[in-house]
Amino acid sequence: MTEKIILLVEDNPDDEELTLMALKDSHILNKVVVARDGVEALDYLFGTGNYVGRDLSELPQIILLDLKLPKLSGLDVLERLRADPRTQFIPVVILTSSSEEEDILSSYRLGANSYVRKPVEFYRFADSVRQLGLYWLLINEAPLLPKP
Repeated sequence: MTEKIILLVEDNPDDEELTLMALKDSHILNKVVVARDGVEALDYLFGTGNYVGRDLSELPQIILLDLKLPKLSGLDVLERLRADPRTQFIPVVILTSSSEEEDILSSYRLGANSYVRKPVEFYRFADSVRQLGLYWLLINEAPLLPKP
């Protein structure tokens, strides 16, 4: 069994650091790949750009996706993921500061598995990340993804 990878798509360095600290503090020691914009996330997932030649059989167990990203928005990334048979079933958790009703509706309409608003206080943020990790990495039963 291969290691369960977490893909964190986050452009804010502070939120990236807080998420990584929260995972570590929760003893979630999975490999975390960080993409800092929407294009980099798709490059990683589909083996393009800087990720040409990457082993595409190693897909993330979960994607933590911010919405407000440079180059390509989180909603655009989500739409591309759901349109491709290789990535359509990977659980995607929207992890964002947006509480806009339209963002929530659009996320679910495009196939998000969960929508979590980032709490401002670190301890609440850390607890949210811990719960996400425990649920999506340990409790949730993911389907076997098709081989590339």
